[in-house]
Amino acid sequence: MLSLLGGVFLGWSLGANDASNIIGTAVSSKMMRFWPAALLASFFVIVGAVISGQAGIETLKGLTTLSVHQAVITSIAAAVTVTIMTVMALPVSTSQSVVGAILGMGILNNQLNFSGLGKVVLCWVGTPVGAAIIAVLLYRIMGFFYNRIPMTLFNSDHILRLGLILSASYGAYALGANNVANVTGVFVGAGMISVLTAAIIGGISIAFGILTFSRPVMETVGKKIVTLEPFSALVVSLALAMTIHLYTLVGVPVSSSQAVIGGVMGIGIVKGVNTVDISVLKRIFLAWIFTPVVACSVALLISYASRLRYIPL
Repeated sequence: MLSLLGGVFLGWSLGANDASNIIGTAVSSKMMRFWPAALLASFFVIVGAVISGQAGIETLKGLTTLSVHQAVITSIAAAVTVTIMTVMALPVSTSQSVVGAILGMGILNNQLNFSGLGKVVLCWVGTPVGAAIIAVLLYRIMGFFYNRIPMTLFNSDHILRLGLILSASYGAYALGANNVANVTGVFVGAGMISVLTAAIIGGISIAFGILTFSRPVMETVGKKIVTLEPFSALVVSLALAMTIHLYTLVGVPVSSSQAVIGGVMGIGIVKGVNTVDISVLKRIFLAWIFTPVVACSVALLISYASRLRYIPL
């Protein structure tokens, strides 16, 4: 079971990077405090992983056939890549990192499922674009009704706070259901553990990442791209949750980071492009391009290093 520590490491890094997106907008808009939000997100991540995580695990394990040794290398390579990006406060895709590492192992095995890989890559493009479109639509529709409801400042604050709590819970559930495949899917493919065990271990490790190291990326998402007031934060949170849930229904693990950035961009489109910090977006897009490349390279390096043997003189 020590081999699963690589998956636990990956789950922690995913929670630290991706899950901050779930609660980042609510906390950054000062509608929720960090610890209640983190505890709420941790609970629903585990629930989502256990109840609805099977479809994504089945898709990911079908990309290639890995041995136990290679499954461990894949999870460690993906975790190292995401951790580096987290330290740099960049919201990257754990899905891209895992698939990049699987690609490295597939190159060594000369065995890749290109049809499954193509499906995943198409969803990488569709995730931020879809989230941006959903955010624009939600902003227009919800804004139409919200502006016509007579209420005091206190009631407005109370409604937005309740909406953010519900949307963050929904988003956390969708994250656990969709992204648990990234954490422990390779171990199911290697025949080490069952789908249910993978969902439990993956969900708990993601929750641990949320509680311990999610603040740096949260600052980038919630404050540095475009300033979010509570209503915009609610729209982004809902757009994120709906986007990830849609991909969960088709069994493709996608990135909550890409979804939340898409949602934030949607708000930027509504409010005017000049409200978006283009320099921050460029850094994030470059990180998305390099993430699978770096993960693939790290996986190959670890694999070669693990084959080295000491020969006494």
